[in-house]
Amino acid sequence: MFELLEVKKWRYERKFVVSSLDKYEIETHIKLHPAIFSEIFHERTINNIYLDWPGLNNFWENIIGQSQRLKVRIRWYGSMFGYIEKPILELKIKNGLLGGKLSFPLASFSLDTIIKLDDVIERIVNSGIPNLIKPDFSNLKFSLLNSYKRKYFLSSDKNFRVTIDSDVAFHSIKNQSNEFAARPHLSHEVIVEMKYEKELDDKANHISNQFIFKNTKSSKYVEGIKRTENMI
Repeated sequence: MFELLEVKKWRYERKFVVSSLDKYEIETHIKLHPAIFSEIFHERTINNIYLDWPGLNNFWENIIGQSQRLKVRIRWYGSMFGYIEKPILELKIKNGLLGGKLSFPLASFSLDTIIKLDDVIERIVNSGIPNLIKPDFSNLKFSLLNSYKRKYFLSSDKNFRVTIDSDVAFHSIKNQSNEFAARPHLSHEVIVEMKYEKELDDKANHISNQFIFKNTKSSKYVEGIKRTENMI
């Protein structure tokens, strides 16, 4: 499938899972960094519906550390529930240490206790994805619903973007009827991500070494599946 997906822009992404500081302390640290990070966008809520194949193929590929893997999600901003305008289908592709993303606009839909998988799959296969992968995508199933708040920062040389994700919540999502009013699974950790072009990896080492937190392997999708499927 990967050879059918042409990613024009590859980049590195370093993640830092922080449990000893709150997001305000982390923000202060980032703003005092010698790279001179400044906020470039207002804080907003990001929502995702993840889809996976039967057997949770994407989840297990991440667990075993497969070098080439794919995550499929529908992303939107603002309120999680109600009428969703301008949702985006995102195919997040991992190729070794590099990551890329393809995005396709979807038709609007509503998210409440009833969300029909067949309707969502129809939107996906009509979204402009390559024809050769449409048969594979028709087999997708809902696997996870999550949300979090994100703040955005950019270094003074405009080469490095840092985001702070907090208030992460995970919901189980089924293919027909759901009980989203039930209490979600919450994570109290804050996730910092630094993203940059592949030719800047050497300089990125210098920047990340000045953070007071350590580079950590992290996947919200993996964490959410573990929590909602009672794997932890």
